[in-house]
This record gives sequence, C-alpha cells and structure tokens, in this order.
Amino acid sequence: MKASNDTANKTRPIISKGFRRMFWQTVLPCTRKWTEATTATRPRKKGKMFIKLNTVLLMRTIMGFLFKDSLSFVWGNLTVEVDLITDSLYRSAVPSGASTGIYEALELGDGDKSVYGGKVNEILCMTFSLARNQADVDAVMLEIDGTPNKSKLGANAILGVSLSVCRAGAGAKGMPLYKHIQELSGTKELVMPVPAFNVINGGSHAGINLAMQEFMILPVGASLFAEALLMGSEVYHKLKGIIKAKYGQDACNVGDEGGFAPNVQDNNEGLVLLMDAIEKAGYTGKIKIGMDVAASEFFTKDGKYDLNFKKQPNDGVHVRSAQSLGELYKEFVKDFPIVSIEYPFDQDDWSSWASLQSSVDIQLVGDDLLVTNPKRIAEGIQKKACNALLLKVNQIGTVTDSIQAALDSKSAGWGVMVSHRSGETEDNFIADLSVGLASGQIKTGAPCRSERLAKYNQTSGRRDSDLGLRPCARG
Repeated sequence: MKASNDTANKTRPIISKGFRRMFWQTVLPCTRKWTEATTATRPRKKGKMFIKLNTVLLMRTIMGFLFKDSLSFVWGNLTVEVDLITDSLYRSAVPSGASTGIYEALELGDGDKSVYGGKVNEILCMTFSLARNQADVDAVMLEIDGTPNKSKLGANAILGVSLSVCRAGAGAKGMPLYKHIQELSGTKELVMPVPAFNVINGGSHAGINLAMQEFMILPVGASLFAEALLMGSEVYHKLKGIIKAKYGQDACNVGDEGGFAPNVQDNNEGLVLLMDAIEKAGYTGKIKIGMDVAASEFFTKDGKYDLNFKKQPNDGVHVRSAQSLGELYKEFVKDFPIVSIEYPFDQDDWSSWASLQSSVDIQLVGDDLLVTNPKRIAEGIQKKACNALLLKVNQIGTVTDSIQAALDSKSAGWGVMVSHRSGETEDNFIADLSVGLASGQIKTGAPCRSERLAKYNQTSGRRDSDLGLRPCARG
C-alpha cells in the first residue's frame, strides 16, 4: 500500500490556472487602480486594510476548499466550499446532482478516478479582488471562462464565488440575504414559499424498483410557513408508520433526499401510500401531491420510456411510448390530487411536453428541459412546453443568471420552484433565494437529514410581518 502522503498530495487544494489568470489580467489591475484612488480615505481595522463604500467591497481573500456533500458516503463525492473575506467572512458551499441533465453547466473535476472518483476540482484562490456588484463579478468570471457550459473554470468553482459575493453584498448593506436578493431582482412583494417535501424516493435516488424519482407532498392549505413545515412533518411520520406496518422496518430506510424507499413495485402504489398518510394525519384537501418523474433516466434509445429500467434485461412489458406515458399521467391527475408534475418526458422530447401541457390543468415543471438556462427557458416559452421553472443555481452557475432565469419565467406567467440537489451541504442560500425572489415554492427534500432541514429551518426563520404564505402556483 502506498504511503498516505501520496493521497494527501492528490487531494490537496490546487490553485486554478483559470483563476490565477483572472487575478493577474483582470482583478489585480482593477484593484490597484481602486486602491490608488482611495489611499487617503481607506479605513483600517486592527492593522488589516479593508474598503467598504456603499455596496463596493474590496475582497481581501478568496479561498477554496474541498468539501464533502451528502452523497459522499455513497459515491465519495467532493464539492467546493468558498470563503470570501472582506471585513467579515462569507462562506458558501456548492451542491452536486445525482440525476443531471446533459445541458447543465459543467461541474468540473480533475478526472483522476483514483481520488474521489475524479470529482476533485482545481480550487480557486484569489487575493485582493474588487467586487463592485453581483453582476460585475459574475460577468468577469464568465468572460474569463469563455465557454457556453463553464467547462474551463467549472460551474462549481464559479458558483461558489458567486454565492459568497452575494452574501458579502448583503453584509455590506447591513441587511438580510433575502432582502439583498429582493433588491437585486427588483422583486416588489415578498411571499413565503410552499415547501414540496420529497417523502418517497425512487429513480436514481434509491435502490428500489420504483422508476419515478420523487413523490412529494405540498401543504397548500397552510397559512404560514411554520404551519406548512408542521403539516409536512406530521404526514412524513404517519407515512413511516404505514410503511413499517406494510413493508417492515427495513423499508423505513431513507434515500438520498430523506424520503423513504419502501419496496414499492409501481408508481400507483407510491401515490396510494401518500394518500393514506395524508388522510391519517388529518390533512385531506389541505395537502396536495407532486411528482418528479426524471423521465430521461428511463428514456430508451428508440424514443420510448421503460418503467422497469432498473431490471436489465427485462421482458419489455413496462415500456411505454410517449403518448402512452402521457395518458398515464392523465390517469394520475384524475385519480389523485396531483397539482405538479416535474420532468415528465426526456429533456429533448419537446413535442411530448407541449402535448401534455395543452391537455392538463396542472403545473408542469421543467428541470433538465430548461436547466435554469435563460436560452432554454426562452425556447420552452416559445414552444409552450411547460409552465414552471425548477431553479437550481448549480445548473447555470451564477446568482445573476439564476435571478434572470426566475424573472424570465415569471414574465411568461410561469411558476418558479427553487430547488436543492441530491448531493447537498448545509449551505442554506436557496432558502433566502426563494424568499427574495418570491418564488412561491421551494423543494429541498424530506423533513429529515440535516442538509435538508438547514434550508427549511432558514426559510422558517424569515418571519417578517410582510411575509405570508401563498398557495402553490397553479395548485
């Protein structure tokens, strides 16, 4: 066995060549010019120089670290954590998805499969860079990256800086992060989001045979976020009791996002479990159901959908055409109180999306279809493919682009659901993002596991008197 020093050397954070180039060519000249212009007036604190003028910050240091996400125990995943130091420390950690779309911005690793499966990113490190505002910082990073999917610097490294800069902007203004995001986005009226709790996990999130990835409950009848959190938690615990009685104690194990993973054989059975739990908790009519199908996971090469894709080879009995799958969704909507279906077809099956959208009166959420990308959102609007955006900050890579994606969606009359990823950390940025954008919906797993509860607890803490809870968009 090789000495442990070899592994230590492999996993030691590396200064990204891209960010080193950005520092020397772009950041340093800008900073030097700024400091020369303010030499006579710059304040000092305990011998350490910092500059703060309105929302203009001089960043003394940006440091990146390797950081394990919630899937590290399964896949050995590493993600990126970024510390931005001005007069205070602003820290952000970047999530990572298990079920990822082909059009997402690239999560860059070093490709060395012998160390954390090649997920180690070249960590950025910059010193004395100038942050005039969020849009400027994000634009500089995108300009230096110069690729359509952020494959040069990596969307994970870019996003870590972008999140920390946003936090620093809020700190400079002396206001909560959600209020700062409200100003950045021009949102007029703030509302609290309805949580979408993923309480049964299937698809890529669990080892059971269930093809569809998430079965969610949405407490649209709650008047306050704290009440919604209570309702979701009570149904979750009732569901555990039902699953234990029907499938045994082992079936109470949870998937990647905290939902249970019983040995459910078909999707209808999963929906019946939710209905039973909602009824036993006493919330019939107050809690609706949502689904995340993640259909690309079982999309076949010949353009069909295999609902038994986890068993290969199989007899093909559960293979459906797009039209047949669409009819199945209509049956679900007829038989169950479903108000939202996410990702019902493959990310390139635009015609099937549009066909379903025109024939049901529920929320159809674009995840990998849109990848939080303003260009694909514009295409989705033009093709009338869906009526809601699933907003994932690491799909697009910057706070600025994430805000623009939400604004474009809202201008089209769409709903917006701010979302976590399956590989999460205890970073709670998306809670403030959802409130600041008045998205009306947030999805961050079951009321279980600390990396999921961190977001719900942060959202619950946004208790200003002007914040109420609105019903689920199109619910």
